[in-house]
Amino acid sequence: MFVSDIQYRVRYGDTDQMGFVYYGRYAYFYEIGRVEALRNIGVSYKELEEQGIMMPVWENHSYFLQPAQFDDLLTIKVIVKELPLSKMIFNYEIYKEESMLLHHGESVLVFMNKESKKICRPPKFLIDILRPYFS
Repeated sequence: MFVSDIQYRVRYGDTDQMGFVYYGRYAYFYEIGRVEALRNIGVSYKELEEQGIMMPVWENHSYFLQPAQFDDLLTIKVIVKELPLSKMIFNYEIYKEESMLLHHGESVLVFMNKESKKICRPPKFLIDILRPYFS
């Protein structure tokens, strides 16, 4: 299982009129978590795209437990439970100050050939980097 933690400080622009993080921002937090988690193991979305692989979101699910507010320090935990085949499932847990679970969710991304726009297998280098987390 691959796990990565990223911290994010809630900005004023992330909040709604009630002072809570706007619900639509959680998908943005997911993206921050995914991009940084992969970057932390030496994989960048930019490199994937340069090699002709795109990763569009296929599904997205969010579960709200407690609201986050302006200036909260959030920990975005990204969890990948299975080695990807044609899709990669990211699970998320968002904590306030690393101990209070505020939110959890899941995104399913597929690997897509940039030219043909067809779903494809993940690149070998990505599987080689991830494999040690699943053995």
